[in-house]
Amino acid sequence: MKWSEISIHTSNEAIEPVSNILHEAGAAGVVIEDSFDSIKEQNGKFGEIYELNPEDYPKEGAVIKAYFPVNSFLAETIDEIKNAIESLTQYDIDIEPNIITVSEVDEEDWATEWKKYYHPVKVSEKITIVPCWEDYEKRSEEEIVVVLDPGMAFGTGNHPTTVMSIQALERFVKPGDSVIDVGTGSGVLSIAAALLGADRVLALDLDEIAVKSAGDNCKRNKVEQIVTVQQNDLLDGIDTEADVIVANLLAEIILRFSGQAYRNLKPGGIFIASGITAQKRETVENHLRENGFSIMETLMMEDWITTIAKK
Repeated sequence: MKWSEISIHTSNEAIEPVSNILHEAGAAGVVIEDSFDSIKEQNGKFGEIYELNPEDYPKEGAVIKAYFPVNSFLAETIDEIKNAIESLTQYDIDIEPNIITVSEVDEEDWATEWKKYYHPVKVSEKITIVPCWEDYEKRSEEEIVVVLDPGMAFGTGNHPTTVMSIQALERFVKPGDSVIDVGTGSGVLSIAAALLGADRVLALDLDEIAVKSAGDNCKRNKVEQIVTVQQNDLLDGIDTEADVIVANLLAEIILRFSGQAYRNLKPGGIFIASGITAQKRETVENHLRENGFSIMETLMMEDWITTIAKK
């Protein structure tokens, strides 16, 4: 079978929204070549255990590759993707250089090639993310391994916003806690919360593909009795109270439901808001304060911010 590879050279800031656009357009796989990944230190605080070839990455920004079956609707799909990416500018998201190219590949080539970008990575003191196709042995009894197949759902576990979210969960989730994961994607944060001791986790996502992917990954990690995966638009209609709410989304989306997040938290509960660019930090933090939160701490990695707030 022939597949079309749509390659988009964009900014680091636009990685998540562009990836989401591609998934919603029906991509059968997405590869992210992030220039930051090729230059960051591989022996950092948590001792990442993978090696990257700089030649696989752009010198600046990011190249996002998505794969679609070649059919009569392809031209229309490409136009929709271009228009959706252009619309990101109304949210002050930098999309440059916004170079889009299309090529044809064989199924065997793309189905195996994209996996070379994902390897085991230790993202916190305890947690290591391991792709399901990799053999991996725990380094210690304390290590927590999350086995992940991102499939068509965004969330491989090694993006800075995901890394910081996991680091925050590790610090604030206590045994017996209840957690809500808004925009769960591949389910990586929900699984991490469950393995860290949460009694109940509600994983929410509007995308039905993400719901299926998260459910499959929960079973893969044997936490399906703890994590309930549900299709839902943010926190609309959710009346569950949680000790911790985590949302790895975009600043604009966090602004939409932070008031609801406050209402869904128990007194003293923690809101972990990630996916915020540095230039949006002040806007988000001011909005959180206006909705009753106090800002406990701010994490920063590359140009990304994770805000930890308390009810």
